[in-house]
Parts: sequence; structure tokens; C-alpha cells
Amino acid sequence: MEYLESNDLFNYQRRRSSVVHIGALEMGGDNPIRIQSMANTNTNDIDPSVEQALRIVAAGGELVRFTAQGVREAESLASIRRSLSEKGCNTPLVADIHFNPAAAEVAARYVEKVRINPGNFVDRVHTLQRFDYTDEEYSQELNKIRERLLPLLRICREHHTALRIGVNHGSLSDRILSRYGDTPRGMVESCLEFLRICKEDGFDDVVISIKASNTVVMVQTVRLLAASMRREGFSFPLHLGVTEAGDGEDGRVKSALGIGALLADGIGDTVRVSLSEEPEHEIPVARKLVDYVMERAGHAKIVAKDSGKVNPFQYVRRSTLGVENIGGDALPVVMMSSGISANGLAPDYALVDGRFGNGTVYEVSQLAELRSDLSPMKFLQLSYADYSKEVAGSVDERTVFILTTDHQNGVGEQRAFFHALLAEGLRNPVVLKRTYKDSNLEDLQIKAAADLGVFFIDGLGDGLWIEAPNVPQEQLLSLSFGILQGSRVRVSKTEYISCPSCGRTLFDLQSTIAQIKAKTSHLKGLKIGIMGCIVNGPGEMADADYGYVGSAKGKVNLYKGQTCVEKLIPAEEAVDRLIDLIKRNGDWK
Repeated sequence: MEYLESNDLFNYQRRRSSVVHIGALEMGGDNPIRIQSMANTNTNDIDPSVEQALRIVAAGGELVRFTAQGVREAESLASIRRSLSEKGCNTPLVADIHFNPAAAEVAARYVEKVRINPGNFVDRVHTLQRFDYTDEEYSQELNKIRERLLPLLRICREHHTALRIGVNHGSLSDRILSRYGDTPRGMVESCLEFLRICKEDGFDDVVISIKASNTVVMVQTVRLLAASMRREGFSFPLHLGVTEAGDGEDGRVKSALGIGALLADGIGDTVRVSLSEEPEHEIPVARKLVDYVMERAGHAKIVAKDSGKVNPFQYVRRSTLGVENIGGDALPVVMMSSGISANGLAPDYALVDGRFGNGTVYEVSQLAELRSDLSPMKFLQLSYADYSKEVAGSVDERTVFILTTDHQNGVGEQRAFFHALLAEGLRNPVVLKRTYKDSNLEDLQIKAAADLGVFFIDGLGDGLWIEAPNVPQEQLLSLSFGILQGSRVRVSKTEYISCPSCGRTLFDLQSTIAQIKAKTSHLKGLKIGIMGCIVNGPGEMADADYGYVGSAKGKVNLYKGQTCVEKLIPAEEAVDRLIDLIKRNGDWK
């Protein structure tokens, strides 16, 4: 695969990137994967901002980002930088810029890195409208970008300031949408336009991010970016994150799904887990995720061959036989060792006396019994190391594989099994099984999502079975369905697309999310976007059924789909007005 450093799908090897200097911090190359977060204070409130930055650093954050909506906030960053330095904290600061190149030019004089968004650095404000550009007009727009970006690059070079080119799925420009549509290719091209200008100018202290709240889009797009950069001779470090991941289990699972899938491919030089919680809570989650995936380095070699039948840039579900309700066109199933039910959820299959439903579970040592079993469903539990021609010859159209692994790189080994089936044309469904010793729920959420999510993102899995004897079964049940929902293959509960708060947030985000969840969590399958401001709000929640978006200080706009239906509602009334909107449209149960 051209997006991988070694073109090896199965053996972990980190992508080799160039080294970028961010103050005294080095990113990329052989340096560790850096962990960062973003403050949610008002940047003009110096003391609270400094105190929060210190909490982020104390938690292990290696970079701290602040929003800079305008020149005043950019100037405030100088005071924050000075105060932190006086307190002995020299952790690099990052200015987050949208819509305001002048603020970027000021901030670049004071902080170690500036983030700009290609979707709104020069282009018109995102309107979700389509505009037709001739090739000449499009070229003229690129010249406008060049003219506006080069002064910033000169300031960055003079002050030894790094640059992050940060593309967000929710804020692609109308120009990009008109030419490429709302696609991974459009997101990649939005980034490459700016990268080419940096390269032409000889400016190399650049980090790149491409983010989305949709984990499938996020993974496919970053893979496409890595492949596109290799073709153009770029090797800039990559910043990973899932936007609007939410809070609690949902936020941890979605983040581990998207970021973990890319880390498994060796992609990523810095990570920010975006939770709708206090920013210092993001750091230990990111740290656990990175450390867990890094444990795969130096593993025993997995001998396998790429079937060439999995497209890393486009979701296509593996074609399988339907064995009762597993495989075929059926939704991926949840299997468990008990038949527990909780919060309206229950496993599709519970293990009873060595059987799932009407099907007996066999081991590889029982191939003769497997062959003689004429039941309409049967299961063969095995690992890739157990797979052989004898195994392939012993299964029929009624057999479901239960795929296990105890390899140091379990993702690589289980991936090898799917490619073996694809190469040989075997269409039996596969249920992925992983076993964990963890007793800490957060640890389990991160590990299981990172291990299993990538197979559903890539369209390979037909079900999952998580074993964790030290974690209550009802928590395993929630986690199992959460992984399938976060991978966007099976909806089992209300989905909330909520941003992490920052200095742009226009209402109390955390308490609002709690209120909305308390009143709507029974609305299975409904998607509700909860966004602190308009920068990414309407775009990131493009596939949401309803949206709650900050529009002014203490004011909220409500959306039905992508249409704004109520404007400037006082925040204290807005949750009830959202419920009324859902009821008026017949989606309340």
C-alpha cells in the first residue's frame, strides 16, 4: 500500500517524517509521538489561561493550543507566554486561527506554532453553496492564497515559528467544494495547495492535520494524504485527531477508533484527543492510546501477502455468505459470554454450553467434528497461525470464523487472516475476538476500540466478541455496541456530535451536553450536533438530524439537518426549544 512506509500491511513500522522544530520541542523523525491539548478559556483572561495551561502540562501535555479569534487575542498570547515562562514553563504554545490572517501574523511573533485552516484563511466564509470556477478563476484564487500566505511564512521564518496546516471536514471552502465536492480528495487537495506554497518558499517547519468527526472519513482521508504526499516528495509530520468526538465512553471510543487505526498503520507524529470535557482530561487518554499502539514496535514478523482486494481510501464491505443473521447483508453482530441486557441493549449471541444459538463452537483440533456437523450454523475459533489448507478445506457455507489473536501486533495478525481469505476466495463471515486482562474501564475502551475498530472501518468484520473477565458485563455490552456505532456500521443509540470547548465556545458546553443527553438519550438512531461556535459547527454536523450551535455570546441557532430554522435563542431556553423542534418534526418517542 503506497500510503504505508514499507508497503507492509501486517508488520508495524512507523512512517518516517521530517523533523519540525516547535520551540525547543522536536516533532517527527525518530522523536516520540507528541501529546497535546487545547485550552477552553477566554484567551484574553490571562491568569485563568495560564492556570489551565499549567494543568495541561502537569497532566503530560507537550503542546498547548489557544484560540486567537482576532488581533487582541493574538496579543494576549504574548502575556500568556511571558507568564508561563516566568513560572518555569516553556512548553510550546500554539495559536489557533480561523478567518483572520492578521491575527496569525501577530501570534506568530509570540508563540512557537500557528495553526491556520485552509478552508477559511483566505477563501470566502463557508456557506454550503456551490460556485462554478473556470480554471483561470481557480488559478486566480490560488494566487490570492499565495499572496496572503507568504507574509505569514516570512514572519514565521524570522521568529522561528512552526506552522500547522489544519484541514477540517466541517470547514472546507466553497471553492474546494465546487471543484472536488465534500470528499476525502477535496480535503487532501485543500491541504496540498498550501503545502506546495510552503515548499516553493522553502519553508519546512510545517505540521499537517486533516480531521473529521466521521471516523471512516477521517481514516481514509489521512491515508490518502499520506499517499499523496509521498507522490509529491513531502514528508511533513502528521497531527491526528477526531473532531467533535464527544465525552465519556463515546468520546474515548471514537477517538481510539480513528486515531488508533492510523497509528496501527504507522501514521502520526502528534495526537490530540478532542473530548467535550476539561482539556487536561484529554492528555491521559491520548497517552494511553499512543503507548498501547507503540507496544507493537519490534514484534515477531508476520508472514502474509496483501490480497490487493481492500481499498484503504474507500469503504467497501467484504462480500460474505450469510449464515443465519451473520455476514451477508446483515449488520455486524455482538457476541458475549453472557446473555446480559442493559439500557435497551442485548448481545445478538450469548455463549451457552459451548454454543452460540444453534451453533457449536469448535477448535482447530476438532476439524473432523466440524466437517460432520450438519447444523445450519457452526463456528470455528482460530488464529491466523492456525489457518492452513486443511482448515480451508474443512469449512462450508454454514461456517462462521471466530478470529482470535495473542500476537504482539494483533491488528496486523488478524488483518493477515482477512487477506488470506480474500486471496483464496473464501467468503465465510468472520467475528473478531479479543481478550483483555484490564480492570480499568477507560483502559479497556481505548484498547478494544484501537484493536477492533479498524476492521469495521475497512469493511472486514462481521461481528465482535470482547472478553474481559475483570470488567462488568454490562460495560462490555455498551462498549461492544459503541465500537460498532463509532465505526459507523451499526446504530444502537442516540449519536451526539459534540465539539471540545475552546475560547470560541459561546455557551456552557459541558452542562449543555449533559442536559441534552438527559432528555434525548432514548432517541435511538437520532444524530444531534452540539457545537460551541460556527467555525466547524454546520459542516461537521452535516449528517446530523438536528443541530445546536453557538451563534453569539449566550445565544444559540437550531438546525434541522443543514438548515438553520431558529436563530439567536437565549441559551437558557435553547435546550427546551431543541426538544420542541424534534417533536414538531415527528422524531420524538
